Amino acid sequence: MSLLSWLFLLFVGVPLLELFILVQVGQWVGVWPTIGLVVLTGVTGAALARLEGLRTLWKVRGELAHGRLPGSALLDGFAILVGGGLLLTPGILTDLVGFSFLRAPTRKLLLGRIRKGLEGRLASGAIRITHPEGFEGAGGGHRPGPGVRGPEFGDRSGEIVIEAEESGGS
Repeated sequence: MSLLSWLFLLFVGVPLLELFILVQVGQWVGVWPTIGLVVLTGVTGAALARLEGLRTLWKVRGELAHGRLPGSALLDGFAILVGGGLLLTPGILTDLVGFSFLRAPTRKLLLGRIRKGLEGRLASGAIRITHPEGFEGAGGGHRPGPGVRGPEFGDRSGEIVIEAEESGGS
């Protein structure tokens, strides 16, 4: 699936699906209970995101205080930010996904799957990471030579490149 298709699905398909679900729930339980549900999930999500965010901030500080890089805590923080944003977006489907990112057990499961997918794409070469100083490895390139810089010379150092996957028969 191309990037444009994913963006279309994200910005057009998901809101249309959310609108359809909200209309169905509104017809089933009424307009005011549906509005109350949307407001309640937004307020509850903001409070839960704040609580989990502070907990993660303390984890980051603890890791740094012990001289360790807080990689997993930062990934947790990003997931909490995404989850909080989804909960502030009106809709039932986005609320379910948002709560999944805010609750520690489901967040750990989702982040494990995301990490496994990214590792697979790194291993296959679909994602390449390079460094401004250039290094070989992880699918990255090396700087072409001293003084040769810029995209016009093929220098892509410092970029994360995600290439589209080849589809078999589509």
